[in-house]
Amino acid sequence: MEGSGGVAVQDSVKELLLDECYIDFLKEEFDVKTYTAQSIHQAVIVEQLAKLAQGISQLDKELHIQVVARHENLLAQATGIESLEGVLQMMQTRIAALQCTVDRIRGKIVDPYNKIVARTAQLARLQAACDLLRRIIRILYLSKRLQGQLQGGSREITKAAQSLNELGK
Repeated sequence: MEGSGGVAVQDSVKELLLDECYIDFLKEEFDVKTYTAQSIHQAVIVEQLAKLAQGISQLDKELHIQVVARHENLLAQATGIESLEGVLQMMQTRIAALQCTVDRIRGKIVDPYNKIVARTAQLARLQAACDLLRRIIRILYLSKRLQGQLQGGSREITKAAQSLNELGK
């Protein structure tokens, strides 16, 4: 009995939607302000309000019938949504825990890495400084030897030339 009543209501809803009064509402470009202005201009407000009230009533009946007919399915879906929300909450908790673990591991890796990078740069600067010091010491040694050779006179002139050559390198 309820099934045949539902078919009758569905048919009346289809007829209602095909009514010229409701076709405007189904259009993609429906604009409330334009529709209201036209209704006021045509002075058919009472008639249209009555049709709209009838349509709303018919849609309420159809909605009620649909909810009653699918009551069990709707409850099952609502229960499913609640369980999915629980799973989602659990996943969010696990993701937060994983993020915390990743941050902790990152701290254990990044800090030592940054120290290694800083110490490597420091070592490179120390090596460059040591190389400069070795060159300075060599220059000082060669200049002292050259001074001694220059004081030795013409006998030491070839050795002085060699020392000058070494200083030029």
